[in-house]
Amino acid sequence: MLFYPTVLVSSFLFSPATLASEVPVSQQIQPKSTMESGLSQTNEAQVTSVSQLSDVQPTDWAFVALQSLVERYGCIAGYPNGTYRGNRVMTRYEFAAGLNACLDRVNELIATSTASSVMKEDLVTLQKLQEEFAGELATLRSRVDTLEARTTELEANQFSTTTKLSGEAIFAIAGVFGGDAADGDNNPNNNPDLQDNLILAERVRLNLDTSFTGKDHLKMRLQARNLTPFQDRETGTRMTRLSFDGNENNQFRISELYYSFPVGDKVKVVVAPIKTDLNDFVESLSPFESSSRGNISAFGRFNPVYRSLGGAGLSVTYDFSKRANFTLAYLAGNAADPTEKNGLFDGNYGALAQLTFEPIKNLDVGLTYVHAYNAGGSNSGVNLTGNTGSANARRPFGNVATSLDSFGLETYWRISPKFILSGWFGYSFANSEISDDSADILNYSVGLAFPDFGGEGNLAGIIFGMPPKVINSSLIDDPDTSLHIEAFYRLQVTDNIAITPGVFVITNPEHNTNNDTIFVGTVRTTFRF
Repeated sequence: MLFYPTVLVSSFLFSPATLASEVPVSQQIQPKSTMESGLSQTNEAQVTSVSQLSDVQPTDWAFVALQSLVERYGCIAGYPNGTYRGNRVMTRYEFAAGLNACLDRVNELIATSTASSVMKEDLVTLQKLQEEFAGELATLRSRVDTLEARTTELEANQFSTTTKLSGEAIFAIAGVFGGDAADGDNNPNNNPDLQDNLILAERVRLNLDTSFTGKDHLKMRLQARNLTPFQDRETGTRMTRLSFDGNENNQFRISELYYSFPVGDKVKVVVAPIKTDLNDFVESLSPFESSSRGNISAFGRFNPVYRSLGGAGLSVTYDFSKRANFTLAYLAGNAADPTEKNGLFDGNYGALAQLTFEPIKNLDVGLTYVHAYNAGGSNSGVNLTGNTGSANARRPFGNVATSLDSFGLETYWRISPKFILSGWFGYSFANSEISDDSADILNYSVGLAFPDFGGEGNLAGIIFGMPPKVINSSLIDDPDTSLHIEAFYRLQVTDNIAITPGVFVITNPEHNTNNDTIFVGTVRTTFRF
């Protein structure tokens, strides 16, 4: 082989770019947010001129050899991004695959009567190389045959050519502990008993993710659960709610339905015809957002300003660059109801604008503005904080028409692959629509996340914050301050099973020192398939 340096060098320049299985390029549809798809498409890029390879220069020591392979024999395929990566370390199997590709190309040239362009000495060298790598070539052919057989079997038994079916089941043991339940008045002598019996409950989800073009994403989720929320009747406060609770008596219903699609290279549109939350349209910048794989409390998931209103709606996101985007979203609380004071534009609604950017590497910042209107009444009660703060913050003027202007700051700083510092700050101005009353509502949180703590796939988390509190009102301020302190650890037992024990503490529930501290604990087991 040393007697033929040109062809030998050329052979070593095949590189893994000739292998379709070695083109690790993927395109995601939306990051960190639930409006996403991992569906992707990759293709080899056949090179006809060495100038098409952006990382190959005429001064490279092997330029002439590579030019010969590209322009005389046409058996080089670059990566989809136009690179060759000739300095990458390769295995003998990868070399054999490249050699096999060139042999096939030479056979094509001979079969099409263009054998005059194939030099005799090259054929001799290729024959020697074929003998040298006969074992690797035979192994590759065997692997390809096995792969083709498996592919045929998968195609014959696949669920759909465009749709991926996945599922998730949560089994949870949970309970609350402490003294008495919280009470809304200032009399500590009449607080009700805490309902502290342990419960065993579940939540089940089936997801259908479809892509028609490789860049769009149609998501439908079916859900059933029977996990009674720890709130008014059980603990006297909604600050004790779990991230995954809810009780539909195990009746399956469509809990999520949306379609996202690109418009050009920089715009993405999301349409959601059934009730969803504002955080589904934007990046919440929280490492704990997932209700099944993140933290265990409702408050600790993301900034409550996103919970001002839920409903059907749409959003448009414009990407200024890879490091900055801007989103506008609109939700209608009763979009499917054609009666008076309902519908898409004549009832409860919420509008969001958010700028997300990366000022320095690994630090993401979100600036959020939300305007919401809630008519209250018997149809749907006022709930400005999405069951995460005090009763006073949820309804500062009672169950009457209320408008809300909220400002949020969210941060996500990936200090290292195994340490993330995140947090948020939310400030809301609430106004009664039937009087001149007003109220200011504040909340904040700081979170520490430790990915792969103790093993790959694990996640440890610590959260400290203050649930939404009325700090200034023309009617009633929250008298004291509740603190939310939480710790959890997700143990990834297998690829499909994770166990998450966790506990959080609410001091002075309902922002009232007359109320006893309440502890909430759970062991959440998540099965995914």
